[in-house]
Amino acid sequence: MTDYRTNQNDQGSTHSEDAAFPALTVVNLKQQADSVDQTYKNFVVVNINNHCVRLAVMQGEFRWHQHPRSDECFLVLEGNLEIDLADGRTFRLKPGEVFTIPAGVIHRTRSHARAVNLCFEDRNAYTDVVFEDSDVGARHCRARSDSDSDLR
Repeated sequence: MTDYRTNQNDQGSTHSEDAAFPALTVVNLKQQADSVDQTYKNFVVVNINNHCVRLAVMQGEFRWHQHPRSDECFLVLEGNLEIDLADGRTFRLKPGEVFTIPAGVIHRTRSHARAVNLCFEDRNAYTDVVFEDSDVGARHCRARSDSDSDLR
């Protein structure tokens, strides 16, 4: 499995595709998030129909990528999450805010301090994820420096 670490000093698994909890189980999301001591960990909490609910705890930047066949919806629970799009826009989400990225849109997530979010997506979104080369980031940085406005 691909290593998704944002910090090479992290130990242990950073990604899990199997649901951590079966149906008919009460899950305390705060307790699950508080138990993560890594700078990046993303795992499926539960499955529902052909979708999953992921819990992501992160500090740092995730790689530029897209999901060709799945929208991705983020709900921030703790901290602030920034979502950069390859077209130069950045969305800054606070706790309680939700944001959806349509399938095929190149993006990355990042946070300057610990952030916790739920992600709702198709169960196969990470089996067909497409990582983009570093040139996407360079184009994004140029677009940001050329732009005077910020969306949030």
